[in-house]
Amino acid sequence: MASFYNVGLTCRQPVAVGASRTSPRQRSLLDMNKLLWILAVVVSLGAVAPFEEARAQSTVTLPDFADLVERVGPAVVNIRTTERLKADRGGRQGPQIPLPEGLDENDPFYEFFRRFFPPRGQPSPNGPRGGGGGDQEVPRGVGSGFVISPDGYVMTNHHVVDGADEIYVTLTDKRELKGKLIGSDKRTDVALVKIEATNLPRMTLGDPNKVRVGEWVLAIGSPFGLDNTVTAGIVSAKGRDTGDYLPFIQTDVAVNPGNSGGPLINTRGEVIGINSQIYSRTGGFMGISFAIPIDEATRVTDQLKTNGRVVRGRIGVGIAEVTKDVADPLGLPRAAGAQVRSVEDGGPAEKGGIEVGDIIQKFDGKTVERSTDLPRMVGNTKPGTRVPVQVWRKGAQKELNVTVAELEADKTARAAPAKPGSGGGSGTPTVNAMGLVVSDLTDERKAQLRIKNGVLVDSSEGAAARSGIRPGDVIMALDNQDVISARQFNDLVAKLDKNKTSVALVRRGDSASFVPIRPLAQQPR
Repeated sequence: MASFYNVGLTCRQPVAVGASRTSPRQRSLLDMNKLLWILAVVVSLGAVAPFEEARAQSTVTLPDFADLVERVGPAVVNIRTTERLKADRGGRQGPQIPLPEGLDENDPFYEFFRRFFPPRGQPSPNGPRGGGGGDQEVPRGVGSGFVISPDGYVMTNHHVVDGADEIYVTLTDKRELKGKLIGSDKRTDVALVKIEATNLPRMTLGDPNKVRVGEWVLAIGSPFGLDNTVTAGIVSAKGRDTGDYLPFIQTDVAVNPGNSGGPLINTRGEVIGINSQIYSRTGGFMGISFAIPIDEATRVTDQLKTNGRVVRGRIGVGIAEVTKDVADPLGLPRAAGAQVRSVEDGGPAEKGGIEVGDIIQKFDGKTVERSTDLPRMVGNTKPGTRVPVQVWRKGAQKELNVTVAELEADKTARAAPAKPGSGGGSGTPTVNAMGLVVSDLTDERKAQLRIKNGVLVDSSEGAAARSGIRPGDVIMALDNQDVISARQFNDLVAKLDKNKTSVALVRRGDSASFVPIRPLAQQPR
């Protein structure tokens, strides 16, 4: 009969007193017992080893910020800016405001009024000495920056130096040097400053595309004017869209006024971004800060260094995000791309064949995942370049070619606003299943709006009104079908599946957008 043993225990069979030999059966049991014991030891060792290895791998060592700051800190600078107040020949600066009545020398505002608004005929304490006119230099703001080359090029934010008459750069060795603004770009909030110095410590630029969410990062700057302040945290998110040309890096690193322009540094000591913005309801840090990816900033500073300005491309379209409610009725495989809401009259897009209602899916071979991707792609394209553009139109892909122009002043498509009841057509108004009364547009009205087809909304109620359609709108298409007349539109509505969402291309003012209309069968009564 088979016997069962507890793993790791040794069992001995009783032996009769005076017996000098062990029976074969007893030897067999003893051998089996030893074998099981050895097997238990092996299994135990095998189980412990992977456990110890896994525990070793799960141990995380915090970065040594002290060594990191000691290595990269000397390349971070403080930037202060000033402006000059114009003075007349008597040395008076700015507007002359009399001292308020009852204001004595003990009042905290006395010095302010005396210094900046002295009585007429009395020279200002900050004015030029020795008589004569001159300009008074007054503080304007404080920010941060970092050296990117040994010969004195410093990267910072546009808003740190914007409007400054003088720029002063203070190094960690306490030297203060006057800076020259090489160029500044408001759209990306990046600026390049030059100081006359050599053999300066410089920052190593990293690759923000390799940054991982949860990775440790630190910031060095001058919050509230406190030089060389170090704060640390982690990357909270990547690709935050808070501007047309920048996918920001979001962190929880403490960033406050004065940190602007300072570097965001990874644990390898590489700059991966420029601290630029915070989300705050109070003006102070609330746990969310944003940094400009350093590769985007470098593209800007390279142009500033070469040309003194940034040259960007444009194609002349107004765009919007493609939502799932829009994608499904249009037959798109997924909610991606940029919806064309308006096309500039005579612009590159119109010349290339792009129309209102198109969904731009690819630009120059690159996939447009979100609408905010398109301005960056177009902006980074050299003006004069002819690029392929893939669009989704009426349920099918269409290949076009557009020649990119140079971005100048902002332009929008122009069109006279639609007026209720201005359409042509005859017959008794009919409220269709969407709750719309529409009428035909005259040829003259179409020419004013620069459209080939569409109907005018005379009144809106029910499902259409709840979806946001209102009188004066022009409906140009319904579920990938062009709307050419009021009768045809009402026929299309009558044939809709009341259990599915439909989408209408609606023109309002200067632009058009897709408006999802919920299943009619589910609309509240």
